[in-house]
Amino acid sequence: MTALLDRRDAATAEVKHGGAAEPAAAPFPPRPAVESWPRTRLPHAAAARLLTSPPFAGATAERRSQRRFGVGLLLDWLCFHSGSSWQQRWYASGADHDPAGWRGLLGGWAAERGHGPWRQEAMIEALPVAVSADLLRPSLPWLVGGGLARGGRLVANLETSRDPDGFARLRSTCATDPHVSGVAANQTVYRAAVILAAKGGLLADVVVGDVLELLDTEAAVLAHSVTRGAVFYRLLRSVAGFPGDAPATLRALRTAGQLSPDQMIDRYGLACRPVRDLLVDYLRERQPALDYTSLNSLAHFLGKLFWADLERHHPGIDSLMLPREVADSWKRRLRTLPRTTTSAGQATTETVERINYRECLTPVRAFYLDLAHWAVEEPGRWARWVAPCPVGAEEVNRKKANRRRKARMDARTRDRLPVLPVLARSVAEHRHHAAELLDAARAALPGAEFTTAGTTLVRCLIDRGEPGRIWSVDPSTGKRRDLSREEDHAFWAWATVEVLRATGIRVEELTELSHHSLVQYRLPTTGELVPLLQIAPSKTDTERLLVVSPELADVLAAIISRVRSNRGALPPVAAYDQRERIWAPPAPLLFQHPVAGEQRAITACGIRQLLHEALNSAGLTDPADGRPLHYTPHDFRRMFITDAIANGLPPHIAQVIAGHQDINVTLGYKAVYPEEQIQAHLAFLARRRALRPSEEYRAPNDEEWQEFLGHFERRKVSIGTCARAFSTPCVHEHACVRCPMLWPDPTQQDRLAEIRDNLHARIAEAEREGWLGEIEGLRVSLAGAEHKLAQIDQRPTGGQPTHLGMPTITMRAAGNTPNSLAENNLGQAAG
Repeated sequence: MTALLDRRDAATAEVKHGGAAEPAAAPFPPRPAVESWPRTRLPHAAAARLLTSPPFAGATAERRSQRRFGVGLLLDWLCFHSGSSWQQRWYASGADHDPAGWRGLLGGWAAERGHGPWRQEAMIEALPVAVSADLLRPSLPWLVGGGLARGGRLVANLETSRDPDGFARLRSTCATDPHVSGVAANQTVYRAAVILAAKGGLLADVVVGDVLELLDTEAAVLAHSVTRGAVFYRLLRSVAGFPGDAPATLRALRTAGQLSPDQMIDRYGLACRPVRDLLVDYLRERQPALDYTSLNSLAHFLGKLFWADLERHHPGIDSLMLPREVADSWKRRLRTLPRTTTSAGQATTETVERINYRECLTPVRAFYLDLAHWAVEEPGRWARWVAPCPVGAEEVNRKKANRRRKARMDARTRDRLPVLPVLARSVAEHRHHAAELLDAARAALPGAEFTTAGTTLVRCLIDRGEPGRIWSVDPSTGKRRDLSREEDHAFWAWATVEVLRATGIRVEELTELSHHSLVQYRLPTTGELVPLLQIAPSKTDTERLLVVSPELADVLAAIISRVRSNRGALPPVAAYDQRERIWAPPAPLLFQHPVAGEQRAITACGIRQLLHEALNSAGLTDPADGRPLHYTPHDFRRMFITDAIANGLPPHIAQVIAGHQDINVTLGYKAVYPEEQIQAHLAFLARRRALRPSEEYRAPNDEEWQEFLGHFERRKVSIGTCARAFSTPCVHEHACVRCPMLWPDPTQQDRLAEIRDNLHARIAEAEREGWLGEIEGLRVSLAGAEHKLAQIDQRPTGGQPTHLGMPTITMRAAGNTPNSLAENNLGQAAG
């Protein structure tokens, strides 16, 4: 990925969360700007001697003479303004507020006193010397804004007079780092000089906050974007000796931490303060039971989609007691959302249906019901907010929505699974083509043409680019191409597709794969080593092990060979959890690559961008609308489960591999094909017939057929119907009141009541006469009678029973036996 993608990730995090959270840089403030220190309080004569003596004096007699005139005029100009120190006089002159016009101030003052251009130039050139001697300290905006347009003189003066050892170490560090170009090294040294000029001291005195303050000032003052900030921070961190708790990368300082409930709600700018405070209190109550992502989503639903929308359309609303028309209009607006699409360079906005409409209603309903429940326990705190819920129970019923989602996902899987081999072949070919182009460009001289696989390019050099990058120009279009970037993207797109389609893991699990994820297991029976891939706990907080196939082993080996450093080990990198907004400890992640001179983990957003680029190069289209086919990382998970189960993998094994806690979730991921149902049922019938004795499939004789029909005629008994299967004996020896296979007839309820009463009387008689052996059997019969009465009472009332009559079977062919007819009927019903 490029540095642009990483900057976009950081910007997305700040915009999505409102930028209100305390960044990680908060514990590292810059050194404060001071107005008084020993050298700035030197008298005129002492300051003149300091600026005209070594190491500030010129190397030649002419330079020393020019320096004396310039220093004298500069000090006189500063003394012309009020102040007790040189720093105060500098501020009083107004030059610090005008980085572009300060030369005119000095030149105009000298011209008024009759000094010619030569002395005016000497006066201007004396200012960097005064800054290097720490006589005065211009502000960062003045230095960054071009106050010293020729910054090389400032660097040379500071390097020779202020901190020669520190600058020597910094230049040595830049020279030995293979990821730092000459331009980046010069920019790093100049930035370090600017910090010393504005803050004073040596390079060892620079703190983390000084670096951040400089980069922030550059971003605010300069019109173009700030570049190589990460390289500058990393190099200065190794030279200046930042404290141990300082993050290793600039990105770790720029990312904000988790938002508090107040910040989550305040980013939506709610006007009604009482409701705003209520939402904050509600989030605090729910916070202990929710993770950060769930809490953030809850704040989004309640703060933005619910109350902010009400305030926008009903200004002045201040109560949760919503009139019917207000609630209906809010739900009507919630059903749709705007979507912007770009076609042929034109952006168009259209209104589309919100797919997760019911998911948006559920938090609002839970909010109202929670307030009502909590009001019982703490009426003083919550009772005033209890109101009728505007969302009914039937509105959050998602059965139909889930079925529709299942249908959409199945259709999506059926569209993408057949073309998955085409996508895999396309990314593999694109990877090899990009690698061939890069190798050919490396072998070509600058300005020379090279041709590979029908593509002709011209090698070119970019002085300001990152070291090691290979650039070329297309002679037909004149477009410049970064072949290193193209090969990097092609490789990681291939690796992403291969790992996802071979494992079916989630995208966050993909980004967390590390060198430690590869483990071995020795079979106790054969002693064979089986490679396994350990998946770290993610969504379900349960780790699992996957068997590494030979194809997957080749992909993982290629990734490790690419990422492995010269020392043979994978460099540890820290990954940022975008959802939880925390940094994970450094680990030897598999999906990492160099960006801006440092190793960075490939993010989930980067994975999606890689897939998007791979699909664009493959040219696959959606058969439904002809648009380019779009794959998400989760599509590979659904395709993996569908393909595995369709090829005979038991669903409960697929559940373990996928890491699902419920097998119904696994079956929900599987897309079912119509022909698959037919073939599965036919196979079931074939297996069933193969297991049954062959004599069961002969034509029955008249005696057997009459016996079969007589079974149904003899099912009727006095208190109901016997439901035992054909050709099975009565297990209770016709004691029907005890038998669980008896279906009691509701019309015989009075008869059952008489039997129950008679059993009570007989038990009493047996107890009176001492017939203890008979009491136990009577009690079993009594329990059976009471159970049959309870069955009748549980049946729905209000309707009359429907008598279906005795079923009849017509013999149409000699091979249609009762068993085969039943199987055929079963097949028709299933079809």
